[in-house]
Amino acid sequence: MPQNGYQQGFAANPSAIAYQKRLYPWAIAKLMPSMQRAIVGRFRSRSDADGHLLCLRQLMPQATLVVVFDLQPDLEVPMAAPTAIR
Repeated sequence: MPQNGYQQGFAANPSAIAYQKRLYPWAIAKLMPSMQRAIVGRFRSRSDADGHLLCLRQLMPQATLVVVFDLQPDLEVPMAAPTAIR
């Protein structure tokens, strides 16, 4: 069965990925040393994030997890290194 062209468009277009991330502003972040964080999951509503946080706290009681409203999510699209002009 062929893949959905709609999903392929998101994978090929970095601006579409950024738009898709804005649809999910609530996130669960794992707090790490040196003021760093790692996003564990993204959600459309606060209640969804809170529900998943309860489950994650049962699975990982030693981890420091918080629900955050992430207005400007980090772009995870790798940027190409600039090339020298010769």
